[in-house]
Amino acid sequence: MNPEHYRLLEEARRSLPDGFKVELSGDVIVMQASPSSIHQLNLSIVQRQFDVHCPVGYFTSGNSDLSSPGVGAVRNPDLTYLPEDVIDLAGHNIPAELALIAVEVVSPSNPDNDWSGKVRDYPRMGFPLYLIIDPRQKSVTLFSEPNHDRYHTRTDREFGETIHIPEPFDFDLDLSRLVPYRD
Repeated sequence: MNPEHYRLLEEARRSLPDGFKVELSGDVIVMQASPSSIHQLNLSIVQRQFDVHCPVGYFTSGNSDLSSPGVGAVRNPDLTYLPEDVIDLAGHNIPAELALIAVEVVSPSNPDNDWSGKVRDYPRMGFPLYLIIDPRQKSVTLFSEPNHDRYHTRTDREFGETIHIPEPFDFDLDLSRLVPYRD
């Protein structure tokens, strides 16, 4: 993407009001309202398990702007793990390729953002793992082995099962306590 075009879009994204999760995907600015309590509970259940297996020198981060100017994307995963030395970086945007994983809980109002936009953007941005928790479908999907514009591996599980999370975490994520959205 043209650096000047990216800079203008990034400037527009940053000028939007607080209280929204604001991301950039190519020429599109994506805004979402604050998440529900079911969203937050599911995220917490997953985060507690990941935290136990977090590699030394990394920390938990939620709602951090992770950028890939060359791809023209700024994404803001619900949960990720970043190297501790990113606190030394100037500005708010952290290079996306430094993240170990992107974890998203699907929003009932905008599922296409997680299932289409992020499945497209995350491998291009260099996320080695992308985990989607979908309380609408009572399912969890792990994408891994990125290669340029797509993930080569997809693993699907239902709430109540387990899913193996590969290195650098290397554990079985228990999905038995996840809560579906209520109609």
